[in-house]
Amino acid sequence: MKGEEGGMEEENSVTINDLMKRMAEFARERDWDQFHSPRNLLLALVGEVGELSEIFQWKGEVPRGLPDWNKDEKEHLGEELSDVLLYLVRLSDICGVDLGKAALRKLELNARKYPVQQCKASSKKYTNYNNAKLQGESLNIGNENGNEDAIPELP
Repeated sequence: MKGEEGGMEEENSVTINDLMKRMAEFARERDWDQFHSPRNLLLALVGEVGELSEIFQWKGEVPRGLPDWNKDEKEHLGEELSDVLLYLVRLSDICGVDLGKAALRKLELNARKYPVQQCKASSKKYTNYNNAKLQGESLNIGNENGNEDAIPELP
């Protein structure tokens, strides 16, 4: 949408579906679908996470909002965060996973694993709490391969 000065107005929001469609079109236009196997996309994602990590590597803890960072540093951070997001969205698309729905299910599962009353202001893992539901018995956490972070279907 054109602004008054001829530039592009900033979008109010972008959905995961918007990004997925744009990434698919981007790959299709370049005939890159042939290279976008789940394995290749995952390895590219890991590489981008490494590049993102480099930005923070020797900075120690940094405060929220990055008040001591200059415009160029924040722009570079935005580019690397975007690379990670775009590869993640593309990987989920290629694997047939609805990333938005999976993320909402995971949030619900985490809310059950970490009830506010027991976990507020604590960084302990759910297995440290003396509660059978948090141990996975009632939540059906895990799968036949022992993956305790698998996302079960929730009621």
